[in-house]
Amino acid sequence: MCATCGCSGDAVVRLIADDPGDDLSAGTGHDHGTGHDHDHDREHSHEHDLGLGPGRSHGHEGVHVEVPASAGTARTVQLQERVLAKNDQLAGLNRAWLRQRGILAVNLMSSPGAGKTTLLERTTRELAGRVAISVIEGDQETTLDARRILAAGSNVVQINTGAGCHLDADMLARGLRSLDPPSGSIVVIENVGNLVCPALFDLGEDARVVLASVTEGADKPLKYPRMFRQAGLVLLNKTDLLPYVDFDVRAYGRDLRQVAPDALLMQVSATSGDGMQEWYDWLRRRTPAPLR
Repeated sequence: MCATCGCSGDAVVRLIADDPGDDLSAGTGHDHGTGHDHDHDREHSHEHDLGLGPGRSHGHEGVHVEVPASAGTARTVQLQERVLAKNDQLAGLNRAWLRQRGILAVNLMSSPGAGKTTLLERTTRELAGRVAISVIEGDQETTLDARRILAAGSNVVQINTGAGCHLDADMLARGLRSLDPPSGSIVVIENVGNLVCPALFDLGEDARVVLASVTEGADKPLKYPRMFRQAGLVLLNKTDLLPYVDFDVRAYGRDLRQVAPDALLMQVSATSGDGMQEWYDWLRRRTPAPLR
């Protein structure tokens, strides 16, 4: 059980290959030889890799505190802080691993149905041959989105969180071990569709991108400020539908500046392709040169 948001469930990492029967679960010990085991002689005894045994949940093992019914909120807050502190430690290891290999990691977050997978399908196809993009797909169940990404030509790893409502740093480490991204490439982490919990958990990414759609309504930056406050870039998607929905772009931009004054706002349509080149340029500017 995650004390921060109340979610629970054991994550399963699947490497999606061309053969639909080639799904590999985290328990198989599949190893690409990347050395992503974070063996720094630190006090996290769980192996920070795909060799985890059953019963691991969110990388929060070892943080078990019994709180009697009569206890006040102070102990609950303390537990939450410990959970996030452990995640942050693992995120730091992920960040170091990615930077040592010259890999740009982007945490893509949105509500369900905002168009993350459609955006990544088009991005993969249109940047093919110019930059290597691989994807880590986060969903509670199924490999549906991962299959779409694979068909678009990108390497992909599916992480199913079960009842969990977000990815965490331990899940990302296991996904990276399966994915084995090359130097100078981009890894896009498609987080579980949710505007609340994913904002709490640092994964070790270089950049956070929030994808919003005009079909959701213009009030989201004010209603979910923490999510937007941590974004370096906000993509306003489905702009091809603006003539058909009640959405005030100016009000949205004004509210976004109030919540996240430093966030960059781009208007795109992953369906029609409008505005996508600006998104591609943003990615290319941040992609490290391949290591020699």
